[in-house]
Amino acid sequence: MEKIVFASNNAHKLEEVRSKLSSYFQVKSLKEIGCNDDIPETANTFVGNAELKTLWVLEKYGYDCFADDSGIEIEALDNRPGVFSARYAGEDCSFDDNNKKVLAELEGVSNRNAKFSTTICLKLNGETHFFVGEIEGEIVSEYVGDKGFGYDPIFVPKGYDRSFAQMTLDEKNKISHRALAIEKMLDFLNKQ
Repeated sequence: MEKIVFASNNAHKLEEVRSKLSSYFQVKSLKEIGCNDDIPETANTFVGNAELKTLWVLEKYGYDCFADDSGIEIEALDNRPGVFSARYAGEDCSFDDNNKKVLAELEGVSNRNAKFSTTICLKLNGETHFFVGEIEGEIVSEYVGDKGFGYDPIFVPKGYDRSFAQMTLDEKNKISHRALAIEKMLDFLNKQ
C-alpha cells in the first residue's frame, strides 16, 4: 500500500484521518518519518498554513503528504480565533484554556454563531490540491460531553442537539469539518 504522510503528530487528528484513509494509504505521522521539527505556521490563512506544512515535509523529507489547518471562527468575535485557534489563550495553552477564554469573551453575548473550518493541502505526484470543509453551529455556554478535543465540548453543530464532545468518533466523522474536507480529497483520489 502506498505511503503518505499526514503532516501532524496530533493523535486525535491522526485517528480521525486514518479511519477515513486506511483503504487508500498507509498514513504516516511526522514522528513516524523521523520529523520532530516544529513546523512554523506563519501564514494568516488556513490555506497558507496547510501548504507551509506540506512544503516542509516534501522539501526536507521527500514524501508526498497532506496537511490540514483548522480552526473555529466565531461571528461575535470577528471570526476569532481563526488561524490562532490552537493557541488562542497563549503559546503554551491547553484546550481548556482556549475554551475558557472563548466562553469568557462570549459571556452575555446572544449571537453564538460559529463555524469550524478545515483546509487540506495535498502534495501528490508533484501537484498541489486544496480541499475545504466547513460546518456551522453555535457555541454553548458551558462544557458538554467528554469526547473529542479542542473546542468540541463547547460547539454544537447546526441541526444537532449534542456537542461534538458528546458524539462518538464515527458520528463526528460523518459531519465534521475535517471529515468533509477529507471526503472531498477522497472523491479526488477516486478519480485518479
